[in-house]
Amino acid sequence: MIYASVPLVEQTLSPHPPLISISGISQGLELLFGIQDFLYSSQKNDTELNTKLSQLPNLLLQACPFGTLLDANLQNSLDNINFASVSQPQKQPAWKAGTYKGKPQVSISITEKVKSMQYDKQDIADTWQVVGAVICKCDLEGIMPNVTISLNLPTNGSPLQDILVHPCVTSLDSAILTSSSIDAVNDSAFSGPYKFPFTPPLESFNLCYYTSQVPVPPILGFYQMKEEEIQLKIKVNLKLHESVKNNFEFCEAHIPFYNRGPITQLEYKVSFGQLEVFREKSLLIWIIGQKFPKSMEISLSGTITFGAKSHDKQPFDQICIGDTAYVKLHFSILDYTLTGCYADQHSVQVFASGKPKISSYRKLVSSDYYIWNSKAPAPVTYGSLLL
Repeated sequence: MIYASVPLVEQTLSPHPPLISISGISQGLELLFGIQDFLYSSQKNDTELNTKLSQLPNLLLQACPFGTLLDANLQNSLDNINFASVSQPQKQPAWKAGTYKGKPQVSISITEKVKSMQYDKQDIADTWQVVGAVICKCDLEGIMPNVTISLNLPTNGSPLQDILVHPCVTSLDSAILTSSSIDAVNDSAFSGPYKFPFTPPLESFNLCYYTSQVPVPPILGFYQMKEEEIQLKIKVNLKLHESVKNNFEFCEAHIPFYNRGPITQLEYKVSFGQLEVFREKSLLIWIIGQKFPKSMEISLSGTITFGAKSHDKQPFDQICIGDTAYVKLHFSILDYTLTGCYADQHSVQVFASGKPKISSYRKLVSSDYYIWNSKAPAPVTYGSLLL
């Protein structure tokens, strides 16, 4: 048990006086020693300690009403209160403003965001990273229901790292806390199950965040753009990795052309999907759809002509000048995570009245997923967005 006292100090602290001379601090220490004496003097077993802990809140109201210390000897206050005739209800925590009434249910949502910077260059390594978030909503009756959720990985799943948990989590395995992305991933890395026991708040909350070093990005890309006289020639190749679920909620490739005039002419060839042209915005959107073809590879090539540049209408970018350009992927895959992480509904433990309905969802979405023109120098500024 850890006890803390927060004293009110209203006197001037400059120059710094001896701490023991400040009345609020000396009274706070006196109260802490009084609590310690009450709880641990003549203590025989855990049952007796738990009884004293249940009495402590009411004793503090008597010994220190409204924060004013009257008597640090809590045994004196105990003699003035008849606990035997009063059944002590479970104390409502200050951070929980109310209780839930209704059908019990637990909802778990895992969302992974994958970032990537791909250059197709021998001297610059491609980078990618997965960041996950587990969001929970627990509608459970009772003042302090307890829930334990386990996150699991398949045999070939990528271990979770840099795990940050919500303050309501009551305990964690040390292997979960020490798993860091700074360390090299090896066969001895902790791969779950990741158990999170907690007392949930009423509202939806982020149970934990994590990162993971997956072996490959979900979509590998190649982009080439070169200028020939008044035209631009572009070529884009995309390949879905064979391990990734080929069933998208949506998948698009945005190809912007900054610091140029509007698109006046476009000739293109696309092996799959549809191409939308936003001439005034100097933007192409390649709508790939919900599935890649059986080959898992698609391509787009074309020749673009631009009109006169108008600074009022055309998009401007300080980095994408000349041949420096990118393709940005936007996609989402439902019921899938790149790490393989999932919440097993059957392993969820709920210690509350009633049998709750348990539901779990998971999703992979793209975030800052760039494929840069291989003919141009790699931009440092955009690359730093990944970190």
